[in-house]
Amino acid sequence: MCPTRVEDVVCPFCGCLCDDLAVTVEGERVVAVENGCTLANEKFTGDHRLPHPIRRRGGKWEETTYDEAIRETAEILLSAKRPLLYGWSGTVVEAQTIGVHLAELLGAVIDNTSTVCHGPSIMAIQEVGHPGCTLGQVKNRADVIVYWGANPIQAHPRHMSRYTTYADGFFVKSAFRERKVIVVDVRETDSSEVADEFVRVAPGGDYAVLTALRMIVRGKGEFVPDTVAGVPREQLERVAQTCLSAKFGAVFFGLGLTMSRGKYKNVRNAIELVEELNRHTKFTISPLRGHWNVYGSNEVFTWITGYPFAIDFSRGIAFYNPGETTAVDILRRGECDACLVVASDPGAHFPRACAAHLARIPTVQIDPHVNATTHLSRIQIPVGVTGIDAEGTAYRMDGVPLRTRKVLSRNVPDDVEVLGKIYALVREARG
Repeated sequence: MCPTRVEDVVCPFCGCLCDDLAVTVEGERVVAVENGCTLANEKFTGDHRLPHPIRRRGGKWEETTYDEAIRETAEILLSAKRPLLYGWSGTVVEAQTIGVHLAELLGAVIDNTSTVCHGPSIMAIQEVGHPGCTLGQVKNRADVIVYWGANPIQAHPRHMSRYTTYADGFFVKSAFRERKVIVVDVRETDSSEVADEFVRVAPGGDYAVLTALRMIVRGKGEFVPDTVAGVPREQLERVAQTCLSAKFGAVFFGLGLTMSRGKYKNVRNAIELVEELNRHTKFTISPLRGHWNVYGSNEVFTWITGYPFAIDFSRGIAFYNPGETTAVDILRRGECDACLVVASDPGAHFPRACAAHLARIPTVQIDPHVNATTHLSRIQIPVGVTGIDAEGTAYRMDGVPLRTRKVLSRNVPDDVEVLGKIYALVREARG
């Protein structure tokens, strides 16, 4: 069979959703990827999928059929008093929509991976708003970039080359020379090595440094101590001046800000710093979303329920209270008695106590690959890989929706089909 080249393919790995990939398909495999980073290449060419549904019987795995696995999953969810539906960041909005309706039908809690990444960012945005912009605007206009608590070279390998450090834009003709890059972090990273200015903050000192920068921007620099969280005042004044002299600046922040001491208060302080800068010039701020379509799950959940994550339907209405209705808290308290995991791997990322509870209760995973959560599950249903042999809509980290398409045709159901059948069985049982 002759190889086929497919262009303008959307990458299904991180929140950048790079849409300029070209892949070469031979038979039922992708054999080459152009324009992709190392992560994208592995995602497309890796071939370590679970070939059929499996279920655990007597401590051992056995093969089963899709119909049987779907029926058992529906029975587990129907017999649970407090089911949890978790994940959703690695699948398309069409599947996420079914998930929310399924949770409402079951009176379940539904949560996405924001609970362990940018949930604090969303809480801060709910309080003070979001002065953001698209990645295209950053590429074409920004002459100052700030990465705070993030290492894009490792986590988003093409972010710098497509949108910031090395990306020439309409108003920034020679990005490498004209664009200033500032990295703020607690340690040196690959990203800090290519920055024009590296600000090393003592662990847990982000809030204090952001406050000091706000004071300097407001003209109250004389009240800033000589050193703030390990950062000399002279360097803070230099960073503030670089930001104030920008024609268009953009701040990108990662989990180093959202998951360190201060959490959502850090993000709120960063947004308020950007608001201060906007009194003098144009500045924006955006989270670097890591999980592929986690932005889409926040959008879908909000469209349907009014809340972006951690939604509890047990009261008959949508209820949202992070810290109480978030998946980690529910699992840590041992509250849920069944769990459906879709397009995520909590076994690899959740605290030990949460993983232990997942192993005690009937856990069903819908995912193409064997991962850490497989070892905690009772049933696993493999599906097509979204963006490779399943299509649908996903949101880029800046809120731009993109349509992904199939580059392979395999006889494997996708998330939408499997979830649709589970929903139909539950709805039939509930009348």
